[in-house]
Amino acid sequence: MEITAKKLRDFTIARCSKGPVISIYFDRGLFVSMVIFALATGRNIASIQGKYTKQCQNASMIEQQYIDQALWQIAVDLSTSMPGDVQFQRLVSVIGTVLPCDAVALFRLQDDVLVPVACHGLAPELIGRRFVPNEHPRLSAILSSKAPVRFPPDSDLPDPFDGLLACDGERSCPVHACIGCSLHIDNELVGALTFDALDRNAFASLSDSSVAAFAALAAATLRNVALIQALEQASERQHAIASDLIREARRREGDLVGSSGPMQILRRDIAMVATTDLAVLITGETGTGKELVARTIHAQSSRAEQAIVQINCAALPESVAESELFGHCKGAFTGAVADRAGKFELAHGGTLFLDEIGELPLSLQAKLLRALQQGEIQRIGADYPIKVNVRLIAATNRDLEKEVEEGRFRADLFHRLHVYPIHVPALREHKEDLAGLAGHFLEAGRYRLGVRQIDLHPLALMALQGYDWPGNVRELEHLLLRASLRACQRDRQRVIVREEDLGLPAEEVVPTKAAEIAQAQVLPEEGLREAVDDFQRQMIQAALRVNDGNWTRAARQLKLDRANLQRLAQRLGV
Repeated sequence: MEITAKKLRDFTIARCSKGPVISIYFDRGLFVSMVIFALATGRNIASIQGKYTKQCQNASMIEQQYIDQALWQIAVDLSTSMPGDVQFQRLVSVIGTVLPCDAVALFRLQDDVLVPVACHGLAPELIGRRFVPNEHPRLSAILSSKAPVRFPPDSDLPDPFDGLLACDGERSCPVHACIGCSLHIDNELVGALTFDALDRNAFASLSDSSVAAFAALAAATLRNVALIQALEQASERQHAIASDLIREARRREGDLVGSSGPMQILRRDIAMVATTDLAVLITGETGTGKELVARTIHAQSSRAEQAIVQINCAALPESVAESELFGHCKGAFTGAVADRAGKFELAHGGTLFLDEIGELPLSLQAKLLRALQQGEIQRIGADYPIKVNVRLIAATNRDLEKEVEEGRFRADLFHRLHVYPIHVPALREHKEDLAGLAGHFLEAGRYRLGVRQIDLHPLALMALQGYDWPGNVRELEHLLLRASLRACQRDRQRVIVREEDLGLPAEEVVPTKAAEIAQAQVLPEEGLREAVDDFQRQMIQAALRVNDGNWTRAARQLKLDRANLQRLAQRLGV
């Protein structure tokens, strides 16, 4: 006769060449099983007892192999990326498959309450329940011991899973065998693992060492899932904070303002290049808004959800410029007390904005060119390169072509940056946008000064239009903020920026036609009525520009009735 073990839980199937297939239970009812086997085969019980004992020993070895395989599978799952609830369920399912139990439950200790996170062989409603240890003596005993706790079949302590076994359709059978083990991480109690069976002798052959091994892996699984969830939550919070900061930065910086021809060309160029990963070189005078253009390109690109890292090359001392761009290793130079990532690494996946690129030392230009060409950088003191994926935007107020001719800028780097040049126009080249820009800056100044509204007097706007603006948009912003502060000192309830608040140098203001007439020693050929009409026309047009075409607000500012203002404008051809 040949006996082969087929299934290893609380029994194996013994297949005989002659006679029926009989379930032979290990370590319980062994003698009865041999008697049944002898009767079925007509063999003498004494003749099969020795062979059968050897088969039982072999089967026990095979059972340990299955337990080892289960432990290995759980350990592998610890290093596998999967949702926490899936990992918990796989854990208890594997345990329930290889151990002689009818139910397995995994609990997490949360605020002194045991919360089921996964179960095998128990009623599904168990997951929704909560267990206070003081109300369940068996669970309290399990948590109080670091070693596995076995409860005798005739224990008087109530089992929390009585009537909850899935195999009990009537929900009436009590649990007869129970083992539990507390779960600890760094000596901190984190949960519990329980095993239950209807057969009172189910765990007779299950060693404490096997239970402790499964408990250790269960604790590691709880810790692993908790760490991953904590990292995910931290990442979500950081992403939310970063998104809020980006939105706030965009709100403070504002958008491109103006609808003139030069501004339409600028918007078209931005929209065209933003969808690509091409390097962009932004040129223009100081104060024209090159940084805002760079951030607008980033915001409209596929990298908008990633960071835009800015570095001002003009503010970098040559001694630290390389470290700022590429980073350094600990001990690379005096003061390098720790590894430090450079701006290229910080911008990985996003955009690197190099402002005032024309000020970058020649010694660094070659390394910058290598980073752009090969997509890799090397920290100071490191002997290995680091791959980086950045979109480069550079800006300068210098004429780089002239710098190349004079040997102050590398020609190969210039051509690498000059893939798509964008020129930002000076304010004097699109003065028709001045009214809109003034309104934008006055609205921003209102928040900073804490007043309800700031208006611009038409004569003040005419003075602004007569100025040449060598400092461009930045000069306009600062000038209007100073003028608003002066106007607030005069009347905080009705803040109106007047011409005298601007503080413009008189010699640099191009006089308007009305001012020319007032200062002229010889009157023009046109009469007084025509001159008055021309002045009124300019006033109305200025008021409408300041108030975005709103007739009601323009009439209020000019201290006229709205209907009278519209009739006057119609007569003047406005």
